[in-house]
Amino acid sequence: MAASPKLPAFDPADPLGLDDLLGPEDLAIRDTVRDWAADRVLPHVADWYEKGELPGVRELARELGSIGALGMSLTGYGCAGASAVQYGLACLELEAADSGIRSLVSVQGSLAMYAVHRFGSEEQKQQWLPRMASGEVIGCFGLTEPDHGSDPAGMRTRAERDAGGDWVLNGRKMWITNGSVAGVAVVWAQTEEGVRGFVVPTDSAGFSAPEIRHKWSLRASVTSELVMDGVRLPADAVLPEVTGLRGPLSCLSHARYGIVWGSMGAARSSFEAALEYAKSREQFGRAIGGFQLTQAKLADMAVELHKGMLLAHHLGRRMDAGRLRPEQVSFGKLNNVREAIDICRTARTVLGANGISLEYPVMRHATNLESVLTYEGTVEMHQLVLGKALTGLDAFR
Repeated sequence: MAASPKLPAFDPADPLGLDDLLGPEDLAIRDTVRDWAADRVLPHVADWYEKGELPGVRELARELGSIGALGMSLTGYGCAGASAVQYGLACLELEAADSGIRSLVSVQGSLAMYAVHRFGSEEQKQQWLPRMASGEVIGCFGLTEPDHGSDPAGMRTRAERDAGGDWVLNGRKMWITNGSVAGVAVVWAQTEEGVRGFVVPTDSAGFSAPEIRHKWSLRASVTSELVMDGVRLPADAVLPEVTGLRGPLSCLSHARYGIVWGSMGAARSSFEAALEYAKSREQFGRAIGGFQLTQAKLADMAVELHKGMLLAHHLGRRMDAGRLRPEQVSFGKLNNVREAIDICRTARTVLGANGISLEYPVMRHATNLESVLTYEGTVEMHQLVLGKALTGLDAFR
């Protein structure tokens, strides 16, 4: 009788052996991003968060460009051409540092660059994408408005043609990541033809991007309003390959995919902090990790964390195979962000009063995830997307 193969040791950092799903290139990309975040973000992010600022954002963008993290799943024009799984792993590592850093990368690559790459003219691609991939130019994405978030069809921003063929853009966008540091904005507006996207250099006359302050979430992130007051654009500023909401919604689906992974990074960081704390913090004469109730919390957090990571891997493989549907992205975002928040809250209870201190990452991740929960589609919107897919009945109206 043949001897049973020797089982690998149980790894608390990877209890399901998920690294077995990754190839050498996947692991190399993950480790590159993890090392960059450990060097450039983790030593400073608590201070950035406390002060409500992201100093040196342009330098950070150039560094992210140098490691291929900007528009990394796009091909050509200086982009890395990475797989969807590799892009997801980068998002996970960036958000394990801070959601604001992952948001910087997501908005740059999955929204602004993706829109130009998929719907732009060759001239627009050549003009903007190489400089955005390198981090020389930061981009933002203007869809949400002060009165229209979940219902983008109601947007009031409008672009009209004048007699000479130029476009004149008027309106406001709200809660725009990267807005006040962007060199280019992809702005969606109503036109006589329907919703169209416009590539707007931010030094255009009539364009301004006042920064939004007094946030209690995503504090280490640049968030702005966009104001377009008679911004005149040439005829070729419009994205030529799309008309209607299909354009911005397809961009959002790509960004949501990154959130499926990224939210698990925030959850992992919080879980790891709770696990280490439980092994070292003593009460009643022994480490609190030796008490049954604490172990139950740790076990439940580990189960939900790694189930969410399995889901992210599965959706990534489907995207790489060209088989990922928008409803499946909604499935991932709905589940993973909700579970990530629950993991952070449970981790906070393990740390007790120390859980609210910025000496630990837990409360910072928890408050950041409150924004992640509602941007790129609220819980209710994703529930209705899935509800419609499951029943065939449209409950949006």
